[in-house]
Amino acid sequence: MRILLTEGSSTSARQAITALALAGHEVAFCDPEPFCLARFSRLVARRHRCPPLGTDPEGFRVVLRGLLATGTTDVLLPIHEQGYLVARVADELRPHAALALPSFEAYARVQTKLGFRGLLTELGLSQPRTRLLDDPGHLLRQDTYPFVVKMALGTASRGTWLIRSAADRERAAAAIGRLAADDGPVLVQEWVSAPLEQAQAVFQQGRLVGFHATRRLIEGGGGGAALKESVRRPRVAQDLARIGAHLSWHGALSVDYFIDGSGEHPLYIDGNPRLVEPMAATLAGLNLADLLVKVSVGQPIPTCRTGEPAIRTRLSLQAILGAALGSGSRRAVLGTLARLVRGAEPFAGAREELTPIRLDPPSALPVLGLALALLARPESAPALVQRGWGAHLLTPEAMRRIRSMS
Repeated sequence: MRILLTEGSSTSARQAITALALAGHEVAFCDPEPFCLARFSRLVARRHRCPPLGTDPEGFRVVLRGLLATGTTDVLLPIHEQGYLVARVADELRPHAALALPSFEAYARVQTKLGFRGLLTELGLSQPRTRLLDDPGHLLRQDTYPFVVKMALGTASRGTWLIRSAADRERAAAAIGRLAADDGPVLVQEWVSAPLEQAQAVFQQGRLVGFHATRRLIEGGGGGAALKESVRRPRVAQDLARIGAHLSWHGALSVDYFIDGSGEHPLYIDGNPRLVEPMAATLAGLNLADLLVKVSVGQPIPTCRTGEPAIRTRLSLQAILGAALGSGSRRAVLGTLARLVRGAEPFAGAREELTPIRLDPPSALPVLGLALALLARPESAPALVQRGWGAHLLTPEAMRRIRSMS
């Protein structure tokens, strides 16, 4: 199949390229940036520039429709937040390419923090205790640390703060005031000290047909995982099956959750209406990106497929960035680089998700560039994380404009 990804800047897009190429598909992408992660790949057949979704959703819509109208795409795969727009205008895109997305109303419920909280409450699924503050200024009255603050329309890792002190609280309140003072209530959520896991699923007309879960062993930059291990989570699969049936979900869906030692009591904290870094599942024997293509073209999937447990995977880029964020020292960055190269603990036996150098040698260039930048200025790590939240992502204003599209 000829696949078009809706962006090429995220780690999810970079991993989807590898997974789709391994399945024999021809991959193209569109992105506003001339140099993004997907640019450094020999597995990409075509690259297209497009307007930024965050500031020009109407322009993105026009260019995407034009690309599909050329007849060079069999399947459109919304790999990141562009799915919000694609779901809104799906009827005008489906005549040109196959597409697996639920209704826009269902998609929007999972896209926002507030919508996902309401969905969990509606289904009686567990989540950390959460309060809504209609006035963001009331955040300054919260003094039981630690706790988590989330903007109602926050997307990806943006709009979320872990508050450990009064200084953290004041910085979050100031940021919320600058970003979106009128974008709905602020969510204040209790902090849970437990392992963080992520589950990814693919649905076909409301039925779960693919499921994989991983545990974060080492944190990288921006809350991402530098080292993961696949786990069996039948309870989480059951909960996701309920969500999918309730929303008549068609396509991909991911959730983040804390979990206790028994693996039977997840506390759901976030949802994403898309695949998130699908190579962990691919390396565990379940190519979710390819499964999503099959669902897109209407191929029947009779049973639910799962990946193997106890498979460790790593993201070298996240590991290097996490080392710099955690210590701000060159020694930590160099030490992490050395362990990655040698395959030493804690990365022993872990397979690379993001930069498959043997399969795709150009994929090493972004990691090399990041390593050099952090060795020169390790204190620049926070700015580099912020730079990853680029113009290819949604903003609250873009979401408002997309909702008003005809």
